[in-house]
Amino acid sequence: MQKPDGSLTSNLHETVKVVKDYLIHKDEQLDDTDYHKRIRAQSKEPILTADDRDYTPAQAKNVIYDLNHRKAPGEDSITSDIPESLRTIPDIYLHIKRVFKESLLSEVEKVKIIPITKPGKENSMEVSKFGPINPTNVGGKVLEKMLINRIMHRAYSNNFLNHNQFGFTPKKSAIDAALAVKEYLEEGMREGHVAILVSLDVKGAFDATW
Repeated sequence: MQKPDGSLTSNLHETVKVVKDYLIHKDEQLDDTDYHKRIRAQSKEPILTADDRDYTPAQAKNVIYDLNHRKAPGEDSITSDIPESLRTIPDIYLHIKRVFKESLLSEVEKVKIIPITKPGKENSMEVSKFGPINPTNVGGKVLEKMLINRIMHRAYSNNFLNHNQFGFTPKKSAIDAALAVKEYLEEGMREGHVAILVSLDVKGAFDATW
């Protein structure tokens, strides 16, 4: 594997370190601005507060039944085709709700990162050939979906999202973005304006939080 200085790794240990350093970015606090420090302080506050409503057993049930059964299992190897078996356990969704509440209060999560070679880059020696995935346990997937549902409900109820946001937005796609650009250009052409389109491919957009 090629190292940042251009040389190649000579053993497995060195290769693993290069891949790890590329996939898992160090969170250096020495360069934090005042804004970063405020965000860090807020992130240490409890996720659940006295004002938050508990998740209901019905919410847990709905999310579990909507799980994608084709998703890979997490570290516990439990697959997502569990709804059928859960039906036979009395008050199972009430117990699940309690587990989730304790999980949010503990704020502990274990993640296993697996590097996957990108298509067409099998013979490349550049570390960017790898894309990381982290198969989450089914319970974690359910909890994440319940959190996402609550966050999205709040975001849409309060109009927090910009109308030009197309990615990661329900009922919107790249086609909608293309049509919005098309309409904008057509309007400008009718009025005799000149339009300039700048396309940016942000490399590693989510590699680091800031």
